[in-house]
Amino acid sequence: MAIEKVRAYFRQMDEEDRIIEPEADTATVELAAKSLGCEPARIAKTLSFLVDGKPLLVVLAGDVRIDNHKFKQTFHKKGRMIPAERVEGLIGHAPGGVCPFAVNEGVPVYLDTSLKAYDIVYPAAGNAHSAVRVTPEELYGFAHAQGWVDIHK
Repeated sequence: MAIEKVRAYFRQMDEEDRIIEPEADTATVELAAKSLGCEPARIAKTLSFLVDGKPLLVVLAGDVRIDNHKFKQTFHKKGRMIPAERVEGLIGHAPGGVCPFAVNEGVPVYLDTSLKAYDIVYPAAGNAHSAVRVTPEELYGFAHAQGWVDIHK
């Protein structure tokens, strides 16, 4: 189970208490915001793409969308969303719980600058009933991000 991978990941840093497991579903931005009692923008949604056939994750604020032109300028290729049935195999987490922690080896993670507008954000923690409470700077470290990007509209 992916949340167990995330739990073990945070446990090795003595940060397991950051994981929140509400009873309510957190699979979408709207559900997560309602479940966690925050505005949708604070939900750090993790989107999975294929670029040149290789997986890539981008974490954005919950209220923004991808700007395809900026994405192509940043990554020098057009990205396409990974089909739902392939996400878990390529990333290590199933849709609804995709997060930037404990992902498959070789999957780069980037954070969108839209997250910097908030002091606290909530990415998923490996399943559709979990989240992690972090600052954007902490998220950068915990996710071993490759860098900050500006690819939102």
